[in-house]
Amino acid sequence: MNPQLSPLIELQKLDLRIADIKEQRRKIPERLEMNEAPLRDARRMVQDASASVEALNKERRSHEKDLEAHEDRIGKMKDRAAQLKTNQEYQAHLFEVELANKKRGEIEERILLAMEQIEQTQRTIASAQIQLTESEALFTKEKAVLDEKDRVLAAELTELEAQQKQLSGRVEKSLLARYNKLKSTRKDQALALIKDGICVGCRLQVPPQLISQVKRGDEVHTCPYCYRMLYWEGEPVAEGKRPLGQDQAKDFELGESV
Repeated sequence: MNPQLSPLIELQKLDLRIADIKEQRRKIPERLEMNEAPLRDARRMVQDASASVEALNKERRSHEKDLEAHEDRIGKMKDRAAQLKTNQEYQAHLFEVELANKKRGEIEERILLAMEQIEQTQRTIASAQIQLTESEALFTKEKAVLDEKDRVLAAELTELEAQQKQLSGRVEKSLLARYNKLKSTRKDQALALIKDGICVGCRLQVPPQLISQVKRGDEVHTCPYCYRMLYWEGEPVAEGKRPLGQDQAKDFELGESV
């Protein structure tokens, strides 16, 4: 491995972990928001049902006042019956009483309907209240877990950023500037390993001559496709000391030395 790149590779590992921690912490409020959604829905259901009961009770009380006023009118109508003198007046009175009784029945039906709706809505409130209690307990538990995770990540981030600052000081300034520029451009890693003849960064085949240059480790080379700085894990391979290839090995007879 190119000795110039060794501290830079370690720095990249730190940077990638720091970026991962920051991304995890960024998502924590989103997860809290998502986990709180059932709790908000349960609260809204209780509030809506409670408001509905209040409106229904108000409507019931209004109908009861109407019924009370109507009962007074019916009572007064009955009191006038003794003052009627003709059969025609009496028949008209009976018709008026019949209409009044019909209207009283309608008001009573409205009161009964309101009472049934109130009872049904109160059952809805009871069910929603149970759901609300369960949602509150679940959210409290999930929030505690996420808060602890954020605390642990924050502590790790502080430690890694201190290491990052220290390690950056060990990298040659021009190389560090080059690394930072690549990192900001690529939005990910600025260095890429060569593995099986492939740049791990872009997954494209690296020319053999460039692979040899990277293995020698005398200069910093970049991938011709993604422009990441390339490195090879292993000791630098000196010129003229390349490993014996399979085709070369066939040229030697058994017992001959290389």
